[in-house]
Amino acid sequence: MGIVVKQSFRNTITTYLGFGLGAINTLFLYTEFMSDAYYGLVAYILSTANIMMPLMAFGVHNTIIKFYSSFKTKNTLNSFMTLMLFLPLVLTIPIALVGYFGYETIALWLTQKNAIVGDYLWHIFFTALAMAYFEVFFAWVKVQMQTVFGNFMKEVFHRVGTMLLLFALFFNGITILQFFTGLVLVYVIRMVMMLLYAFYVRLPVFRFDKIEKLSAIVKYSSLIIVAGSVATMILDIDKFMLNNYMSIEKVAYYSVAVFIATVIAVPQRAMHQIMMPLTAKFINDNNKEELYDLYRRSSLTLFVVSGFIFLLIVLNINELYAIIPEEFSGGLIVVFLVSIAKLYDNLLGNNNAILFNSDYYRMVLVFGVVLAVNAVLLNIILIPIYGINGSALATMLAVLIYNTIKVIFVKQKFKMLPFTTDTLKIVVVLVLCVLLFYFWDFQFNPYVNILLKSLCVGVVYAIVILKLNVSEDISEMLKKYTGIK
Repeated sequence: MGIVVKQSFRNTITTYLGFGLGAINTLFLYTEFMSDAYYGLVAYILSTANIMMPLMAFGVHNTIIKFYSSFKTKNTLNSFMTLMLFLPLVLTIPIALVGYFGYETIALWLTQKNAIVGDYLWHIFFTALAMAYFEVFFAWVKVQMQTVFGNFMKEVFHRVGTMLLLFALFFNGITILQFFTGLVLVYVIRMVMMLLYAFYVRLPVFRFDKIEKLSAIVKYSSLIIVAGSVATMILDIDKFMLNNYMSIEKVAYYSVAVFIATVIAVPQRAMHQIMMPLTAKFINDNNKEELYDLYRRSSLTLFVVSGFIFLLIVLNINELYAIIPEEFSGGLIVVFLVSIAKLYDNLLGNNNAILFNSDYYRMVLVFGVVLAVNAVLLNIILIPIYGINGSALATMLAVLIYNTIKVIFVKQKFKMLPFTTDTLKIVVVLVLCVLLFYFWDFQFNPYVNILLKSLCVGVVYAIVILKLNVSEDISEMLKKYTGIK
């Protein structure tokens, strides 16, 4: 776990930096510098691009990680990496042609509720393309066990670019149309910078020799498109569907609530970057002992860290909504429901990495279809009844079902469970902390209240977790950086 903890720690710092900048953009700048309708449009464009991204990448970002360590000679490896650079074009070009010739039909379908969407369809396409190739180049360096720069670009760069655009919009330096064009350019520039770094780490040698595993590679890429879309889709399909049921402003309110809850996903996102190639290596080497150790320890480590973030969000949510525009406060229940879903995601450790990189990856496709169908049906049923709260409930239920199926499947096929008695201890600690602190508030300025309560919760949580010693990695880190014995 040494390299995992080291790079995960650095990635966590940059990811939180990115989320901090994202919080400023999401909670303050967008809400003050842009109308609710245009803010909802931004959320819609980025969510739809995220849904399209795995399709346009043709699953290559997952394929590189799964197969890279299985090639043992330079020639075969170079041929494989050459294929990975060009394979996304197999779907990107047809999608572009469909968009070009069917623009009016697509626009008519997507603008039934909000006409404003129709003028920005190409923004979605080019953003999705930039996102797709960014992930390809990020995977290019992940397999070299280099994740820090890529994680910085993934979490920080585009948020800084967005912040600059928002200030330019506020000071009338650009128009709203130029803002949306600039937003696409930010993602394009990010992709180009990732390309340059990827080729610096490992310069491509173009070879078009026959690849022995070509059939398996193409089959994996084709199937993993859907499977790899699941994690991305689950928090974006709801925003996409909300556009068809409610005003675009509601998408903005929902996006703010989801962003707050998604902060819980930071540890998983940070650790995932290095866990994917390590898990693939252990599976390719048939190293079951190391695989199980990584599964168990990653689950405990992520649960401890994400549990703390869960507490900070849930225990401070009322104060947080007191400092942003009142109309956004309707997302309170959304925060609770999505937070539970993201906490469960962290509890699974590297479960996704095991499934994606094993011979059972086809089952991820089946599970993904189940999740997609559940998410769509639940949204169709619950949005008309409960509005944005119904969409959040649909998301939570779909995630709970999907994750439970994955845990059971890995238990059956690999004889491994990520849960231990220490997992139960953490659950008890989280429940007790919520009961102890939720109804206790300071009577000061909301900012001061959040700071004071967070400090109290942090001290209590750190001491209890350290005394229980539920995670060796967390305990060592706490002792190192806090001096607690």
